[in-house]
Amino acid sequence: MLYDACTTSTGGKDMQGRHSAIPIEMHDDTRATLTGWLRKQKTPVGLAKRARAVLLLADGSSFAATARQVELRERHVRKWALRFVAHGIDGLYDKKRPGRRPVFSPGGGVVCGQAGLRAS
Repeated sequence: MLYDACTTSTGGKDMQGRHSAIPIEMHDDTRATLTGWLRKQKTPVGLAKRARAVLLLADGSSFAATARQVELRERHVRKWALRFVAHGIDGLYDKKRPGRRPVFSPGGGVVCGQAGLRAS
């Protein structure tokens, strides 16, 4: 499979680390969606890492092994697993973050109050 890029050389023995106490079960269509994200080149790197982590956990991989393969910390793998269980695929997207409002609107227009700053 596509998300098994880093295979272990343990000869099929159980790897070290705790197995997930968070039961991750997914339907075939959810698995297909996550696998599709991994195949696309336009998928953001963070989203692809989360999808790969969830797929590995669903296949029975431990948190520690998943964290090593996906190059995330174990606590972040747990966080994304909990969000996936609670919200499904939508839980893997980044949440809105607080921050300063943009000076210029994303459409390229001027935000209210900024019209006088541009030279005409």
